[in-house]
Amino acid sequence: MQVAAAQTTIEFWHTFGDAKRGGWIQDRASEYNKAHPGIQVMPTFKGSDNDLITATILSARQNTPPALTQIFEGGSQLALDSGVFQPVSGIKTVDFSDYIKPVINFYTIGGKVNSLPFNSSSPVLYYNKTLMKQAGLDPKRPPTTFGGLLADCKKIEAAKLGVKCFGMSLNGWFIENWMAEQGQPFLNNDNGRSGRATATNLDTPAARTIFAFFKTLQDNGYYSYTGKLEDFDGSDAIFNNQKVVYHVTSTSKIGNNSDAAKKAGFDLGVGVLPIPTGSKRNGVVLGGASLWIAKNISKEKAEAALDFALFMTNTKNMAEWHKLTGYYPVRQSSIARLRAEGWLAKAPLQLVAFNQQTNTIPSPATAGALNGAGPATRKIVEEAVQRVLSGTPVNDALKEAKTRADAAIADYNANFK
Repeated sequence: MQVAAAQTTIEFWHTFGDAKRGGWIQDRASEYNKAHPGIQVMPTFKGSDNDLITATILSARQNTPPALTQIFEGGSQLALDSGVFQPVSGIKTVDFSDYIKPVINFYTIGGKVNSLPFNSSSPVLYYNKTLMKQAGLDPKRPPTTFGGLLADCKKIEAAKLGVKCFGMSLNGWFIENWMAEQGQPFLNNDNGRSGRATATNLDTPAARTIFAFFKTLQDNGYYSYTGKLEDFDGSDAIFNNQKVVYHVTSTSKIGNNSDAAKKAGFDLGVGVLPIPTGSKRNGVVLGGASLWIAKNISKEKAEAALDFALFMTNTKNMAEWHKLTGYYPVRQSSIARLRAEGWLAKAPLQLVAFNQQTNTIPSPATAGALNGAGPATRKIVEEAVQRVLSGTPVNDALKEAKTRADAAIADYNANFK
């Protein structure tokens, strides 16, 4: 009787429940498994960013961790502090020089590459060219500032199209981006990069400018959202059902939103993230996620997990992932491949987002916040915006948010004294 060869099983937990992106991951796993009979990669959708990181840390403490986990960028400090992951740079020798510098730098903490970049994104403006034309606006000139957006909103309202001007998910990541665009780190100590962050910068003019923008939108009846926090899909649905003209969300939604626009019968445009009027454009904060490898697993399993992660993020796959989704291709060689194919010369919707990231000016503000209490502080900021939308004065909402967020950071940091 022939004995079946032992297999190394690699559980891979991720956040992509949609057929386009989740299906792509499954296809890559199937392709890898076929080429490596001794390894079985098993991708599993595990819900939202917060659901996934919580489930991963819990499973690791019960000694049943997935070998490979996709952790969102805002959870990087928490992932690091949890002690349940090992730096990918310590598993085996990997040449990281091919990765786009701002991307690999984000995940390089304490001189170690802790995780492998996978899906990297930034926020952009999506706009309905068809509705813009009906409102007498030029689809070739989408707004690039808060003031420009509000001016367009006035014209959209006057056109009586039966739609709202602007919609977006209430997500703390967008607030952090608008802080960065004004050169203001979200956290002290250089956004937690020159030392562990101990407080937010929610008591700054930059934060007040952002919150005042939401107040103006709401006071004029220009804004629409589902009423839920971090409801990316719900906010996309509002836009794709042509209930708003303008919409801010991640570059990662370009593929799905393009498909939805074609189905709904309108022309889709993508522009740079509108920034506070009078601000110099500093650039965007990296979003998305990276691939972390569990600590208490065998060397064989860790190496197999890393090998699959490197396969999934190789030159060809990252170029295809970018074309499919709008996420950045993360590798210089992928960019070269896209250029050689003529993809970048065609100026597709993805090119706007790509240029926005590459034109970002490196600084503590645009490096992104390292905050172990990141999931909690983002929710506090989102709730503060929600209060403004419900009529709370901007200064009162920000004062309360800063008090709550700083307390959350202090509670978290108390574990590391």
